[in-house]
Amino acid sequence: QAQLVESGGGLVQPGGSLRLSCAASGFTFSRYAMSWYRQTAGKERELVASITSAGGSTNYVSPVKGRFTISRDNAKNMVYLQMNSLKPEDTAVYYCTANRASVRYWGQGTQVTVSS
Repeated sequence: QAQLVESGGGLVQPGGSLRLSCAASGFTFSRYAMSWYRQTAGKERELVASITSAGGSTNYVSPVKGRFTISRDNAKNMVYLQMNSLKPEDTAVYYCTANRASVRYWGQGTQVTVSS
């Protein structure tokens, strides 16, 4: 069955960097667009960044533009989120998702905490 496993979260000081990774298995990864979402307690899950199946196009929400970079390696079935200049408001659980047509898979999430 489809599986997404995130890693790379942790505690980082403001201004620091983290790189999240997501390993995909159980489906044809190269046919799916990939996205990163995040969620904080009491708030709805929000889209952070997305990348098309071939990696030719990316999109970001305004608060992370210029700081975060989404990328993928279809040969390794991996998607990444490089996060630079982190701010306390970036603190959240980050989720990797795969979607194609009406199908969407979710990972279990990885906690990112930005604090001094």
